[in-house]
Amino acid sequence: MSQRDDIYANPLGAVADFAFDASVVSVFPDMINRSVPGYQTIVAMTGVMAARYYQRGTHCYDLGCSLGASTLSMARALPEEASIIAVDNSTAMIDHCRDILSKSSYSAHIDLCLANVEDIQFEPASVVVMNFTLQFIPRELRRAIIQRISNAMPAGGVLILSEKIAFSDEHLQALNNDLHHSFKRQNGYSDLEISQKRSALENVMIPETLSTHRHRMLEAGFSSCDVWFQCFNFASIVAVK
Repeated sequence: MSQRDDIYANPLGAVADFAFDASVVSVFPDMINRSVPGYQTIVAMTGVMAARYYQRGTHCYDLGCSLGASTLSMARALPEEASIIAVDNSTAMIDHCRDILSKSSYSAHIDLCLANVEDIQFEPASVVVMNFTLQFIPRELRRAIIQRISNAMPAGGVLILSEKIAFSDEHLQALNNDLHHSFKRQNGYSDLEISQKRSALENVMIPETLSTHRHRMLEAGFSSCDVWFQCFNFASIVAVK
């Protein structure tokens, strides 16, 4: 069972950059559910969309799989022969994910891969999921990653991209930041925790606008893309090849 996230509950002399290390892994389910509005909906609907777009003979990828929530959502929805490749660059995440999957009935057709997303050589893939992953990858690498996903995807395949987003309008940026902080307070985080977590993420997680994401995916060869879910400054985009 996940522990309660209290990583930033006490004053820290210096706030280190956020990392998906063992301390984060131990509280990750609690952390993400209390921090990301709509997370459970996004995970559940990932499986629904995977079932719609999966093409036999191709692979499905969960890029930045963390503890495998989206991986398992897809596994439950897809036929037994479907191959799912779950990728993460955190050893602690992969180790814990492997333990979780070993206790499920779906692990036989799930391959775990410890790697950086930018280093993956994609096999033909009709479903690719990036739930809150691209925002942690350096901006200069993002275009090439999306292009390589597109290149590996047959017509009719789908990329599900969920991200924290930025707004070009200053008022909307301030409003959605405030609403997100209110959401976190309602979930039991203190102002100190919110402030220290924000400092930890400042140089690690770089959000972009929806228009930037759309332009990048259309430029990479996706035929259409649009937001299917948004709550405050968190959104999920579906892009069809």
